[in-house]
Amino acid sequence: MSGLDILARRPAPAAPREYHFPRFERARLANDLTVITAHLPGRPLLAAQLVLEGGAGHEPADLAGVTALLARALPEGTAQRDAIAFVEATERLGAELHAEAGWETVAVTLEVPRRHFGPALALLAELALQPSFPAHEVERLRDERLNDLLQSTAEPRRRVERAFAETIYAPGVPYGRLLGGDEASVPRLDRVAVAARHATLLDPSAATLIVAGDLEGLPVVTLVAEHLGSWPAGDSPAVAPGTPLPDDAGSPRLVLVDRPGSPQSELRIGHVGLPRRIPDFHAVAVMSAILGGLFNSRLQRLLREERGYTYGIGAGFDFRRSAGPFAVRTAVQTEVTAPAIADILGELRRMREAPIEAQELRDARDFLIGVFPLRFEAAAQVVGAITGLVVHGLPDDELDRYRQVVAALTEEEVHAAALAHVHPDAFSIVMVGDAERVVPGLEATGLGPLEIVREAVPTVAEEA
Repeated sequence: MSGLDILARRPAPAAPREYHFPRFERARLANDLTVITAHLPGRPLLAAQLVLEGGAGHEPADLAGVTALLARALPEGTAQRDAIAFVEATERLGAELHAEAGWETVAVTLEVPRRHFGPALALLAELALQPSFPAHEVERLRDERLNDLLQSTAEPRRRVERAFAETIYAPGVPYGRLLGGDEASVPRLDRVAVAARHATLLDPSAATLIVAGDLEGLPVVTLVAEHLGSWPAGDSPAVAPGTPLPDDAGSPRLVLVDRPGSPQSELRIGHVGLPRRIPDFHAVAVMSAILGGLFNSRLQRLLREERGYTYGIGAGFDFRRSAGPFAVRTAVQTEVTAPAIADILGELRRMREAPIEAQELRDARDFLIGVFPLRFEAAAQVVGAITGLVVHGLPDDELDRYRQVVAALTEEEVHAAALAHVHPDAFSIVMVGDAERVVPGLEATGLGPLEIVREAVPTVAEEA
């Protein structure tokens, strides 16, 4: 049988199976803590997440990074036991506990077999509400962050991401700085700053605990009340739930961070994007997939398949409570930096000027619809999805109706999203690459004034 015969007999994709996001219920304790439960039959590994309002975007600018440092320091000891004893207690239960900070919230996450949920929930409460923040551990984590910052200057991908955020946002906007803090703010951080920041998060009325897994016969709300019901409000008020951050845009700029001898140029092209709560979110998601979110996206076909400039390229919106960045991200061979930028800008303009083709719309819709259920196979994934609803103030049926809304989108609606939200005149172009080899081509493109940033890159010896 020939290869063509095999292809001819290959079965066509079937219609997507019906899928419903798991139902979940809400309860509120006497101290105003919200509890959300999602029963997932047959999933005995439970997941829980305590979401505390007031992430890194709401911290003082001169103490940038204190919230991220706080999250890293939470497991380093509590009022009842030191870090080693705490780890041993979690391991005896087969549990995993960790904390992380985002721009809007701090989250403490637990995964544990259902038979140990009660004792593990007690440990989550202990970690979140009674951390001891040992001074020497805070100092160690602070020094690790400073070393990480030093290393990041030598990594083109991290360096360009930092430069891109600093470029597209106006000075003073939280999204324009590093979530973990920078060289100016991190040295100021100590145990006193971390403990003070933690106190501002202790408001049960602005917190939510989400639990998912096989909850049959498990008195979840009663257990939560036992371990978190006596949690009083803190001395300082938390940020009001849903409080947006400033997202003012800077002026469009062309920036090159010089890396002599670099064989590639890291590129970021974009502008301040969109918050998550927008009426045309689904059309934007499909438009982003067509532009740069699929392996056969417009940018991927042109830059990788036709031009051979890159191994991969992506584009899309980073949706946050306020307007996160819209960016095209790729790395190209140094000698084709200027033509690659020209091609990217051309595709971005075409996204607005050319109508959406029926086939590319079908491909994008089918992909998003097909992978959607795969995102929620584990209890932790369901918890994460519900957390997103909480953080962004979305309706409870948002995830359940996602596939139906995407399936109904038309070419006109997707094209309208491109016209409304992709703005070529507002693009900033930020690069990390070899200025000596890149500048002549950039100057020939007429893209505008070029800012060149020259900085010392740490060597292995310096880092040691």
